[in-house]
Amino acid sequence: MADVPSVLFVCNSNRGKSQMAGALMRRLAAERGVAVDVHTAGVQVTPGNPESTTVNSESAASVAALGATFEGERPKAVDPELLRSVDRAVVVGTADLRPVESMHGALEVWDTDEPSVRGIDGAERMDLIRDDINARVATLLDELTAGR
Repeated sequence: MADVPSVLFVCNSNRGKSQMAGALMRRLAAERGVAVDVHTAGVQVTPGNPESTTVNSESAASVAALGATFEGERPKAVDPELLRSVDRAVVVGTADLRPVESMHGALEVWDTDEPSVRGIDGAERMDLIRDDINARVATLLDELTAGR
């Protein structure tokens, strides 16, 4: 295991949920004074598609309320070499990510809250998703940094 743990958060578009998880992990790790290599990606990121060039502004605003940022981030496709090398790969939501040969770390799926199925939209929806992801990120950070 490397001195600095690494995690890859993956969702469908890498515009919202995985970006939220990444931003929240970076913020929490900084608050705790621990190092974690944080990466994000999407399984449906298509070069040339205008939606594949920007993050979700509602998601960004929601994490900003907690002091996290998407600054410098953009949607990225899953890199199989990165997926092989990280300590943990986390599917945030419903993305269809399959393990790759010679994967170093564990692959887990977070079946995150989706408030829209309950008729909740807009900022309230984003904040509920953010809070669910934030709690999971805190637990994951504890796991990744235990004993380091």
